[in-house]
Amino acid sequence: MTTAEQTSTTRGLRRNAIGLREVTFQSITDMAPGAAIAASIPAGVAFAGGSLPLAVVFALVACLFCAWSIGLLAREMPAAGSLATYAARGIHPSVGFLVAWAYVLVGWLIPPLVLLQLGFTTDGTLHSEFHGDTANLWWVWSIIGALIVLAAGYYGIRTSARLGTILGVFEIGVFLVLAVFLVVHAGSNNTGSVFTTKYTTPGFHGISGVIAGSVFTILAFGGFEGAAPLAEETRDPRRNIRRAVLLSTLLIGALYVFTTYAIDVAFGPAQFHNFTTGASPTASWVGVARSLYGIFWFFVFLAIVNSTIANSNAGVNVSSRTAYAMGRIRVFPSFFAHIDPRHRSPIYSILVAFVITIAITLGLGIHYTAPVAFAMVGTGIVILLVAIYILMNVACIGYFARRRTGFNVLSHLIIPLLGIAAFVPAWLSGVGIKAFNFITPLSPPYSYMAPGVGAWMIIGVIYLIFLYARHKQRVTEVGLVHLDLEGEHVEEHAE
Repeated sequence: MTTAEQTSTTRGLRRNAIGLREVTFQSITDMAPGAAIAASIPAGVAFAGGSLPLAVVFALVACLFCAWSIGLLAREMPAAGSLATYAARGIHPSVGFLVAWAYVLVGWLIPPLVLLQLGFTTDGTLHSEFHGDTANLWWVWSIIGALIVLAAGYYGIRTSARLGTILGVFEIGVFLVLAVFLVVHAGSNNTGSVFTTKYTTPGFHGISGVIAGSVFTILAFGGFEGAAPLAEETRDPRRNIRRAVLLSTLLIGALYVFTTYAIDVAFGPAQFHNFTTGASPTASWVGVARSLYGIFWFFVFLAIVNSTIANSNAGVNVSSRTAYAMGRIRVFPSFFAHIDPRHRSPIYSILVAFVITIAITLGLGIHYTAPVAFAMVGTGIVILLVAIYILMNVACIGYFARRRTGFNVLSHLIIPLLGIAAFVPAWLSGVGIKAFNFITPLSPPYSYMAPGVGAWMIIGVIYLIFLYARHKQRVTEVGLVHLDLEGEHVEEHAE
């Protein structure tokens, strides 16, 4: 065994630790399907109304374009650096660094987002059900969720991935069973007309309402690429990471279409524009489950809670592996690359994620209230993640265009271009730039997130300039940190 191989074996991530099932559920739980079905997708009701299932189909197709591009790049460059490495090779190393800078922040923001939801959902439910003095104790549940995720991350990718698989199966199962009940309950009211523009809301008639609704539904797919940072811990990553990205997008997309259809026809397509507005106690998934099936509302509640923990776990996996890859080549501080010798987890990266989670969750939640903080953090994630998706499509075009052979016009040009076109409106919505009539300029404190994210990226640019001036080779290596070259880099930095 060479020195490089010994170093990689004793210090690197645990190779071949997980397979296709686990990485698929990493992407699935990174999308938080339970929380998305209950909250994110219904946000499109304001525009698509009873035609929301068609808007979900539009969003699925748009996300498949990007999933296709990311899958192609993952096959070529299986790396913990994932999206950063793709951008570095497909566009430029400096862009790769900035993608890493942005993607780590996305991973750091996901746990606060969903743990805030865990806190106010659990606290509100307990308060309404038991009428005790439990109000404003949301932060207790958020901290408990953060500690669960910290423990799973510390014990390594096998524990973390298995937790994600178990939680993912449960939340999908609950909503799938309820959706079947709702379709049966709808009886003769089942109709394919919800896949037309017939039920769009006033002011957004026709296809414009469906497109507007799909922009908000796209956000429910955020995280489909979550398998990519686990490439170095996955068996046969060139094959399995691509499969996981595409399979998770297809499976969860089908789940979103079916569950949205089920709640639509059960609630009534003509009245569906009132869903989630608070117009009636039944205008929510929990409300419908309670009114029709009694105690089944509790399983829906558990599925939402379950989804927040699973999504937080997936977010920590994303941020810790990306930070590890960047720390390994010293474009991030090298302590991010420290591996726990027993569990082979990037323990310092995980601890940093935990500290940031607690700080953001409690800081914003206490200052603005948990629901407002949830929307603020979500806005920041959208701005960053959608921009990264656009760059992934650009990287796909750039990477394959530079190859002398094998360029496919459909796979390497047309599909990525369609992906770019699909995500631009979603990014403009996140920033609040009123380029379309369905975009509403953001009001404070939500409007603070665009400058906040912009400031983070400006700091990244300043740091990038410093690296170019002092350690240019490190920036170049952002495009080289994939499996075939890992041993060479580890050996170099160990010397």
